[in-house]
Amino acid sequence: MMRGVGVGLLALFAAASLPSSLALAFKPDGDRHHCRHRQSTSTRRETLQKSLVASLPILVGSNPTANAFSNKISTQYDDRPRQRGSKPKGLGVGRRTDMAGEEYWGLKPCGASPNCFCSTDNVDDSPDTSIPPFIFPAKLSREEAFQQLSDVVKSYEPGQSNIDGGGFDIVTNDPQNGYIYVQFESLKNGYIDDVELASLDEKSNKVQVRSSSRLGFLDFGVNSKRVNAIAKGLRSMGWEAEGVAYSTHKGYAIENRVTW
Repeated sequence: MMRGVGVGLLALFAAASLPSSLALAFKPDGDRHHCRHRQSTSTRRETLQKSLVASLPILVGSNPTANAFSNKISTQYDDRPRQRGSKPKGLGVGRRTDMAGEEYWGLKPCGASPNCFCSTDNVDDSPDTSIPPFIFPAKLSREEAFQQLSDVVKSYEPGQSNIDGGGFDIVTNDPQNGYIYVQFESLKNGYIDDVELASLDEKSNKVQVRSSSRLGFLDFGVNSKRVNAIAKGLRSMGWEAEGVAYSTHKGYAIENRVTW
């Protein structure tokens, strides 16, 4: 009996997923006179199977925790839909143009919103978003420096300073070529922030930094706290890493009502 009920429910689900012209084939026997073209039992069964298979991606995509990071600190808000936003275009190291029309090689520049920091932004053009690069000890090769940087990122604590409770994922970790790309997630709503650490020149001991929110206008200090946590870890290993401070980013601090 239960098996028959299950098949009936599957048929109704499949019919709802099909265009109206095909859904008629799944009406009860008493309504079959509404269908212009009758289908054989085998054809209906094949159509049912195909519709169920086609519906699987929809079912999987509707799971709010399908893309959750494994190192999140809690499952308390798993029932909420994730507001992850789209991955920004133009990430990575590339040719950019500053406000004066001059070209330069760097990371994606920040926009006008106070929710982004980038060390390749010109400090004169964007004083509120520009931050100093991280500088590793001269005794290290670029690859060795990025191995250390990778270790610091891996040891990052989700939930520190009440941010990034949704965990993080290192999408790209390429010490040999001097590039790391990480996605961080907020706990309650699943907002995603993108962080890049990149070397522009193999002979330079500078690491360029970018941390930015995908959605919203303010970040309430999230990006600055994240940059500062990474910078603190690097300083303990002998790096020069200033991070973000009130003295250098007063406007950002006031708008986001944050203190460090």
